[in-house]
Amino acid sequence: MPKMKTKKSAAKRYSFTGSGKVKYKKQNLRHILTKKSSKRKRNLRHAGILSSDNVGVIKKKLLPYG
Repeated sequence: MPKMKTKKSAAKRYSFTGSGKVKYKKQNLRHILTKKSSKRKRNLRHAGILSSDNVGVIKKKLLPYG
């Protein structure tokens, strides 16, 4: 059986923590920043953790060797 291919778009968007959780960069911090509050922009800087019900899809289908 051939090796499974990693979805490269997912590999650029997600990464795994040491405990197996999935990290991602939050959206809405690229442009039109003047109308967003400083508090909102500050909270968007930190990485988000994907909810546990979506982790299986990422691990199995998109990043099989992650």
